[in-house]
Amino acid sequence: MTNYILNIETSTTNCSVSLFKGSELVIVKQENDENYSHSKRLHVYINELLEESGVSPNDLSAICVSKGPGSYTGLRIGVSSAKGLCFALDIPLISVDTLDAFAHQVKFSDGFIVPLLDARRMEVYSSVYDNKLNKVRETKAEILSENSFEDYLKKSKVYFLGNANDKTKSIIDNSNAIFIEDKLPSSIEIGKLAYKKFISNDFENVADFEPFYLKEFVGNKLKTS
Repeated sequence: MTNYILNIETSTTNCSVSLFKGSELVIVKQENDENYSHSKRLHVYINELLEESGVSPNDLSAICVSKGPGSYTGLRIGVSSAKGLCFALDIPLISVDTLDAFAHQVKFSDGFIVPLLDARRMEVYSSVYDNKLNKVRETKAEILSENSFEDYLKKSKVYFLGNANDKTKSIIDNSNAIFIEDKLPSSIEIGKLAYKKFISNDFENVADFEPFYLKEFVGNKLKTS
């Protein structure tokens, strides 16, 4: 049986949808729009992607969604769309941690990888991974300071990527800090991780599933887009 998985990533300004056949990318549609036009573009991209690939919605085996952290509005739109498709098609829902997938966009033989997503003001969402992409520090919402990530910067190079790079640069001045530009979470990396979860039957409860907003770390003071 051919397993087609539709993947949705809306945690930032990048509205991204991909179709995978097993572990292989078939097609991707994505656009970075600072106006957060996910509500207008997401379903258009899904329809275009299926039409261009010749795959019917009924051919899909599962839907995978980037679960967060990230933009409150973006995550809500992505998760709502994914759940709606799963209900309509009676197929499983898979979720992937946004930062786990994002970290897979870069590979280095040494040091640490820190994906950073803007949480407004001087706050960021971040995780820390080693050069084999093992998570070595949990996901946090935190206020940046000159001491942020110092334990890792003392040991080795730290590769930062994401839409919080600019404000991180303005605070962290360290020769081991390397900033990788022009990268945002994409459904391509979501799809690569989705198939592993699919074959192990690692599915979400569609009715109860909610995005990973990280509200418990920052309460009501954090403003998300």
